[in-house]
Amino acid sequence: MLPFKAIRVHQNASGTSASLESLSLEQLTSGAVRVRVAYSGLNYKDALAITGRGAIMRAYPRVAGIDLAGVVEASEDPSFRPGDRVLATGAGLGEWLDGGLAEYARVPAEALVPLPEGLSLLEAMALGTAGFSAALALRRMLENHQDPAQGPIVVTGATGGVGTIALLLLRQAGFQTAALTGKPEAALQLRELGAEEVIDRGQLDLGAKPLEKALWGGAVDNLGGEVLTYLTRTVRPWGNIACIGLAQSAELNTTVLPLILRGVSLLGIHSVQVPRPWRLALWRQLAGPWRPPRIEQRIVRAVIGLDEVVQAARELMAGQARGRYVVRLAGDL
Repeated sequence: MLPFKAIRVHQNASGTSASLESLSLEQLTSGAVRVRVAYSGLNYKDALAITGRGAIMRAYPRVAGIDLAGVVEASEDPSFRPGDRVLATGAGLGEWLDGGLAEYARVPAEALVPLPEGLSLLEAMALGTAGFSAALALRRMLENHQDPAQGPIVVTGATGGVGTIALLLLRQAGFQTAALTGKPEAALQLRELGAEEVIDRGQLDLGAKPLEKALWGGAVDNLGGEVLTYLTRTVRPWGNIACIGLAQSAELNTTVLPLILRGVSLLGIHSVQVPRPWRLALWRQLAGPWRPPRIEQRIVRAVIGLDEVVQAARELMAGQARGRYVVRLAGDL
């Protein structure tokens, strides 16, 4: 098999470095299924790994990319056959396994999901881990009795991949939403995604009391830190806060009072080691009743090539991106 291109991250004395390299299949971590990758995505975790800003990878060198969608070329597992269209998100890709920012991948069969009817390979990566995480947040909130009658759901980091898709999914599920953003100039875009209210994070009074005025029916938080603390103080009784990210901080300084006096629930959203039945069911939802309208137009910031990934990762870490970068490898197969 001819060499193929991949974004590979190496560890060195000064930290890590990422570059576009030529690899052979034998250099990849093992996996029962060989996939020709059509599209991948660029997530916050990928940007952390590529720029060296976060310890995402468990071993080096590794191919980056926690997402992929493509076509099976060969399989040692009877669950998949050549020609099957598949996707993978999380499941160790780009962490302890070589990931999806490559023209070919070797993937464990249990990490793969058959591409559900109703989604193209490109649309699957427009959603990717960001969409899967947002869907998992919505599922957990609904399972914990979140109801539109409780009031609007505030989404933080609303111009990012998870935030953008969360606004769309919540709207699809019948919730009113508010967008909390550090990019007030994106207000029109956020309203087009379904936000009834757009709040400038720079103008927000975070408060200091253990309990502030209850404003929100619930929340989807991508920031952590002071903003997550504010949410615990301001969510209405029996509301849920889905905690997905730490773009602001990994710290959380709050009290138990919102939990025991308002019944607020903090739901952790972990998109990597998800039970397979959940994973399959969520992708069916994303391709069916929760499918956002006009996925490519409303979610994708740009479709880029492998040679543009490192620069795009820097932009993502600098907070300059709105929406999702989709990376074209083989394109539509």
